Amino acid sequence: MNNLNITNLFSVKDKTVLITGGSRGIGLMIATTFVQNGAKVYISSRNAEVCQAVEKELSAIGHCVAIPADLSGKEGRQKLVKALNNQIDSLDVLINNAGANWSAPFKEYPEHGYDKIMGINVKPVFYLTQDLLPLIEKAASVESPARVINIGSIDGLRVSTIDNSAYGMSKAAVHHLTKILAIKFQGKGITVNAIAPGPFPSKMTKSMLDQVQPMIEKANPMKRIGRAGDMGGIAVFLASDAGSYLNGAVIPVDGGIHLMAAM
Repeated sequence: MNNLNITNLFSVKDKTVLITGGSRGIGLMIATTFVQNGAKVYISSRNAEVCQAVEKELSAIGHCVAIPADLSGKEGRQKLVKALNNQIDSLDVLINNAGANWSAPFKEYPEHGYDKIMGINVKPVFYLTQDLLPLIEKAASVESPARVINIGSIDGLRVSTIDNSAYGMSKAAVHHLTKILAIKFQGKGITVNAIAPGPFPSKMTKSMLDQVQPMIEKANPMKRIGRAGDMGGIAVFLASDAGSYLNGAVIPVDGGIHLMAAM
């Protein structure tokens, strides 16, 4: 009989995990949860100072290594891949979280803003997964799959009334790429799923929440925005044995607000 002990079922102890954009916001929430539960966590972000400060903080409670890198370009991705290959033999969990936003009315949306959003939110998910596939495959098996977890957004599931057209498009692309990769990796012992967060406190959402957080909470069926445990919990579930048969899914983590009228 399979071991269905709840502790073992949801365990991520000793799993090797890379979290891009792991020094702030949702990435930091996920990184903290994995470190606290015994995973060997590697975080990457563009800001080396912040990334290394998080390494110091999380290393006090578990295993956390910072590898600063700008993943919007090939050079930065290669730097990260080389550093990982020098430190690990296999990668159990890749969490593609690094992202950016750019708000502007459609008629005024600048091309450099569009290029930035697509270059950070979509391209690295595609190419970093490609670059790290050899490490992921070494951790993969049908019985105990390796995991790729992409961070999308509910703005990729619905049309937001906020002027962030390229952001919503980029996250819809991440959701569809998740499904493509789930099929491309069939038979390899790798699952690919996406989390679509609603509003969570972060540097990216601060200006928006400062203006309309009470309105968002009022419209949300759960009457609040997301918390660290909400995001860390779903990521741990997807990385654990409990989530090993989920594949190609896009999971809204937003209290149900994506079911309401767009805000």
